[in-house]
Amino acid sequence: MARWGCAVVTVAAVMSLGSISGTAAADPAPEMATHASDTVGYGPVLPQGDAAWVAYGLLGDTDLAPQGANDWACKPTAEHPRPVILLHGSWNSAIGGFSRLSPQLSQAGYCVFALNFGRPDVAGAGLVQPWIGAVGPITESARQLAVFVERVLAATGARQVDMIGHSHGGLVIRQYLKDGGGADPADPAANKVEKVITFGATNHGTTLIGLGSLAVAVQQHLSSGFLPLLQEFIGPGGIEQLAGSPYLTQLNADGDTVPGIEYTVVGTRYDEVSTPFDATYLNAGPGATVHNILLQDGCPLDTSTHNGLPYSPRAATIALRALDPDNPPELACTPNL
Repeated sequence: MARWGCAVVTVAAVMSLGSISGTAAADPAPEMATHASDTVGYGPVLPQGDAAWVAYGLLGDTDLAPQGANDWACKPTAEHPRPVILLHGSWNSAIGGFSRLSPQLSQAGYCVFALNFGRPDVAGAGLVQPWIGAVGPITESARQLAVFVERVLAATGARQVDMIGHSHGGLVIRQYLKDGGGADPADPAANKVEKVITFGATNHGTTLIGLGSLAVAVQQHLSSGFLPLLQEFIGPGGIEQLAGSPYLTQLNADGDTVPGIEYTVVGTRYDEVSTPFDATYLNAGPGATVHNILLQDGCPLDTSTHNGLPYSPRAATIALRALDPDNPPELACTPNL
């Protein structure tokens, strides 16, 4: 299917996702072979999240790296000893999600790495295309992340990494920590991750602006095969993020956090995808620290929506403060249209 032709199906699939979300009565089995993909070359610094998502997540050259990322000769400094790994959101790519944030982190002195994950091995319908990332099962994406982490640690000589995840990427991080080898509950000192920062992560699922009641009606009362049919268009990773899904029930069953990790969770009041926005917040379990931050606290000027979060100057300074609280930059407060 041509990429421009896919755009029409993409819009229809996203609209369908919005109209069937909510407490899922049943999840289809998330069966799909996927892979991670290395970046090749560098793309431009893009000013706006939605445009970047369309141009470099759905339709454009999604193999390009965001500037500042994936310099495999980069060695961490004493000031910034941990590399930072970036995880993009659903139906996106590393450059589509982080073309603006990645160079900011690099210019601040961090070794930055980003991968494209969850790409289907075989083309399907709608958003299930080999160049579109974060489509496959989240557990499979977490395994791809685990391999990438080992490559980063080996190349940099670092003992640990920090991670930043947007939307779907936040769940991949949490899955890696819970069940993918990223953390050791018995010995937090052996964790491979020190700090986690998420932007609009669907940590407790999304109702997509309250349209979930339609999903329940369709799935439970009209057609029990509706969600499996939708999965053919958006992929298992999209279905798994619905509020009340079996996947999320299992992920959150033993608590939101793992010991030894410091979490910074950023939400925006104007999030139209991860809704309600405060469902992104985490509850701290034993041995973990959680900072839940609303982007608009102290800055009503920043009206960032979901895809705008990684492009928000304020969110960038929140991330930089979380990574290095001893040398915090001044919090930005500017409009992010």
